[in-house]
Amino acid sequence: MSDDGVRTVRAGRRTVRIHRPGKVLFPGGAHAEEYTKGDLVDYHRAVAPFMLPHLRGRPLMLDRRPDGIDGPAFMQKNTPDGYPDWITRVQVAKEGGTVTHTVCDDTATLLHLVDRASITLHRWLSRAGRVDRPDRLVFDLDPPDDDFEAVRGAARLLGELLGELNLPSALMTTGSRGLHVIVPLSGDQDFDGVRAFARDVADTLVAARPDRLTTAARKKDRGDRLYLDVQRNAYAQTAVAPYTVRALPGAPVAAPVSWDQLDDPDLHARRWTVADALGQARRDPWEGVPRRGRALGPARRRLAALRG
Repeated sequence: MSDDGVRTVRAGRRTVRIHRPGKVLFPGGAHAEEYTKGDLVDYHRAVAPFMLPHLRGRPLMLDRRPDGIDGPAFMQKNTPDGYPDWITRVQVAKEGGTVTHTVCDDTATLLHLVDRASITLHRWLSRAGRVDRPDRLVFDLDPPDDDFEAVRGAARLLGELLGELNLPSALMTTGSRGLHVIVPLSGDQDFDGVRAFARDVADTLVAARPDRLTTAARKKDRGDRLYLDVQRNAYAQTAVAPYTVRALPGAPVAAPVSWDQLDDPDLHARRWTVADALGQARRDPWEGVPRRGRALGPARRRLAALRG
């Protein structure tokens, strides 16, 4: 580290400057470890081989916390002019104009984002070049309180139904309260079609367990039921990326898990942090998930038959 408090880090063919690496972004406390920007750099360097495949080619929205998690939050969509020219960008349409999102294609970009205090990376469910054709479908299992047993039960029900529809699926802790259930898609449907299918799946589960599950978007209408959220399946909406850090005490990480791990009594939404998520990544919990996604046509017909 030089006298001006800048650390240089080699990442592939590039060198990234990390400013104020000793700055505390996650204050410690009675039940939480302290983590500095330098700690986050080290974590992202280590986890990059496992994280980058889930980021490449996708527009990002960044949760930036320049003064740490106790300071103001900035949700950044547009790429600042000062970003290096070697960082990939993609311009996408929005109402009334366009926005130029950052795309994280390599470790150097990932570390530059950490240097800018980008704590959580939220990714699009589609890729640059086909931004209107999602290749991921996401169900967000959001409990009414911090009740992970309700999340565990809802995930089992959803996984069983997706299995009946012959759709492969993957589990991920959100690093906050719930789980994401992710279905890889072929990218042949637009967002409206994907979201309509996701809503039909969720409605089917709610009809079978109306006392435990709901699709009510407004909190006051949910009561003590778990919310099956399918609203992320829309153009320009995002979901937290695998292995990204959440801006919460202790630096919990959104971590992929295997379906077998759902039975682990120690599993909860904040089970892994920057201190131990690398070990989970090395297990390759999504090893059995097909790399190529499925078309929804056959699954839609199976669902219609199930619903009668």
